[in-house]
Amino acid sequence: MNENTKRQIELHSAGATVRHKSSFEELVHYSNGTKLEPDFIKKWCVPFYMFQINNTNEFIEKLKPIKDDLNTDVVKNLLGDFNWRTRIVGAYFSTIMDLKEVEDIIGIHLLKSQVCYAGTGYCLTLASFNTKNGIEYLKKYLDYYLTQKHLHFDQRDAMSALKWTDQLNGTNEMEKYLDLYKDWVSDKYAQNLEHSFKGFECQMESLNKIKTAYNNV
Repeated sequence: MNENTKRQIELHSAGATVRHKSSFEELVHYSNGTKLEPDFIKKWCVPFYMFQINNTNEFIEKLKPIKDDLNTDVVKNLLGDFNWRTRIVGAYFSTIMDLKEVEDIIGIHLLKSQVCYAGTGYCLTLASFNTKNGIEYLKKYLDYYLTQKHLHFDQRDAMSALKWTDQLNGTNEMEKYLDLYKDWVSDKYAQNLEHSFKGFECQMESLNKIKTAYNNV
């Protein structure tokens, strides 16, 4: 196997299943620069990345033994790794810890959309933070990706995140994107937004339960 083939396999495994050019290409994203140690991944990623977000008790039980070791450096190392598994766990932990100092890292990751799956975690975190800055990231994402009919990434999660913050803030930002959304969907990918939002709500409720448990342990 040549080096190029090996690299393509590594990228696909990491979640870079769709390579694309975007208007966010020049944004500098947070990166560790080096690979994470296997022991770090075993401790902080493996128990959580396949977590079914609504199974809160399992997540809490896995977190309890290592809770005191969880800190900002751990979260940044997870977010700085080029892999959907580590990044989505980093997003979960950011939400649970209410770690707003990583909001720009997460926002830029969302805009660049380098790996699959992790975008759901980014949207959950930005909705949880509910800051003006985070909402702007969601809007920038929708402004661009709802015009890319060939890219079916995390548009529905971003719409749901905006609806979540709208309900908290008494705003109607999500409604402003409905026409763009209707134009973006197709028969193959169309999905009822209300159904998407109910799923998003369930995940947010689960993360909030885990956050409460984390703060009370």
